[in-house]
Amino acid sequence: MSVTVDGDKSVSVPQRMRRLLRGPRPESVPVVVGTACTVVGLIDVAAGVFPRFRHSRMHTLAEVLPGALGPFAAALSLSAGVLLLLLAHGLKRHKRRAWRAAVVLLPAGAVAQFAYRHSIVGVLVSLTLCYLLVRHRDQFRALPDPRSRWRALANFVLLGASSLALGLVIVSVHPGRVVGDPSIADRLQHVLYGLFGVEGPIDYAGRTSWTVAYSLGALGLLTAVTTIYLAFRPEHPAARLTEDDETRLRALLATHGGRDSLGHFALRRDKAVVFSPSGKAAVCYRVVSGVMLAGGDPIGDVEAWPGAIERFMDEAKAHSWTPAVMGCSERGGEVWTRETGLTALELGDEAVVDVADFSLAGRAMRNVRQMVGRIERNGYETRVRRARDIGPTELERIRRAAADWRGTDTERGFSMALGRIGDPADGDCVIATAHLPGTDDGPHGDLKAVLHFVPWGRDGMSLELMRRDRSADPGMNELLIVASLQAAGKLGVARVSLNFAMFRSALARGERLGAGPVLRCWRGLLIFLSRWFQIESLYKFNAKFKPRWEPRFVVFRTSRELPRIGIAAMQAEGFVNVSLPRPFRSRTRRPCGHTPRTAQEHEVRAA
Repeated sequence: MSVTVDGDKSVSVPQRMRRLLRGPRPESVPVVVGTACTVVGLIDVAAGVFPRFRHSRMHTLAEVLPGALGPFAAALSLSAGVLLLLLAHGLKRHKRRAWRAAVVLLPAGAVAQFAYRHSIVGVLVSLTLCYLLVRHRDQFRALPDPRSRWRALANFVLLGASSLALGLVIVSVHPGRVVGDPSIADRLQHVLYGLFGVEGPIDYAGRTSWTVAYSLGALGLLTAVTTIYLAFRPEHPAARLTEDDETRLRALLATHGGRDSLGHFALRRDKAVVFSPSGKAAVCYRVVSGVMLAGGDPIGDVEAWPGAIERFMDEAKAHSWTPAVMGCSERGGEVWTRETGLTALELGDEAVVDVADFSLAGRAMRNVRQMVGRIERNGYETRVRRARDIGPTELERIRRAAADWRGTDTERGFSMALGRIGDPADGDCVIATAHLPGTDDGPHGDLKAVLHFVPWGRDGMSLELMRRDRSADPGMNELLIVASLQAAGKLGVARVSLNFAMFRSALARGERLGAGPVLRCWRGLLIFLSRWFQIESLYKFNAKFKPRWEPRFVVFRTSRELPRIGIAAMQAEGFVNVSLPRPFRSRTRRPCGHTPRTAQEHEVRAA
């Protein structure tokens, strides 16, 4: 039973959403068939490559597997094995195109069994797997993932390298039939020639030369065919935030933007969005490596959140994506887990400073007070303004400086990054700058550091970016944060969200007196990882300003998906870069003043 308000389910049945999310159970046909294809593919490849395998104790098992395993059909065995390995993951993810390819491949394997091996059992196994696919075809409805034609190049490089390595194994597993003693260079040359269907310099006794030639030719043909297919198949580009989507999101933020400090980051233009049936709520997301990542809480009316969440889960199921939420608040986590049956895990804490309670007085703020006083005595000046109050010439200089001061070559940020400065639509953003008069001869004049804040409702702002000139005095970030907090009252800002500190509670509890050995070991591991991810330094930097800590959560389906979600999140944040560069600009609307973002952790270290 459920209650409907303006087209949205304000109270939904958790069991229904759980079934929607889970789809087929782990023991269902897609998982079984996908696993079977993996095993079959590996054994087919082994049977086609290693001659002893076909005469080993595994021979009896190999005869009942799809693919021709005779000495004259090694090429077919290799082709079937590699294709099944490529299809296995798609079958497990319920992909429709993988299902179509497997339905064609398995009967071909059955024909090969009968024609080459005369194996009735092998034919039955192939047809049985094919029957399971056809019988349960309704479970293979997942749509394709976002992609580009660059995947063809990736396929050529990866599959080509695999074919080269596998080819070296093929030419080397017949030592008793090789004529002479070919060198490594000769073997490599033979493989390269064989991939193109040309006879190489190595000779074999008997019919082994034909087996090697067919196998290498099959690998080369497989690489070429799959690359051509990926290059010429219809492109399914990644979703982008359209102008209409952005307009609707801004309207929701104008009314409900004060609920979540991460709300404005939903306006990143490399995200997609799903709206609730009534349009009163939305969930923004990005798909990374098959993981559908939502950032922060849903946007809009809390009563309409369930409708947007249901649309999100529908989209995840339609594409067989893994749903996950990064950095949602405690209230958002409660709604997500209640409506979907997902699990929430505390990821860290967000540092929030109440402007009315902030002061540099007192012993606790002595270090910050001394650092800021020293920098001010050195002649630095600060300016804190709305972006709309800055002239276009100065705004362009700030934008160029922020881009030049980026600490890495990779744009970083997803859940707490907007990815642009100075867009005309972002006039409510706050920009704090540090200047050193008398240094106008530099590439950016007297500008030495920049902080960029995005709106958090009508009375708050969230820190989005910190950049500084490496030649400036240490403490620029502290100087600008203090200046922003002191000027916040004049800007009508009552609360300021600073950086997000991952695993803050573990670091804080682990250093207390009486902490247990498990907690101390966990803290030690976090400190060790801080050498690369600056976990501890962000916590200590935020703690300087005596904030209140608001917990943030990651929401996921099962614990076994956490590693995959973690890798996808690091890709989205820019810590892991596995994508190929784009030679052409997207035809979608470019963000005005778009500048790559450096991770705030690097700026904290510089401070």
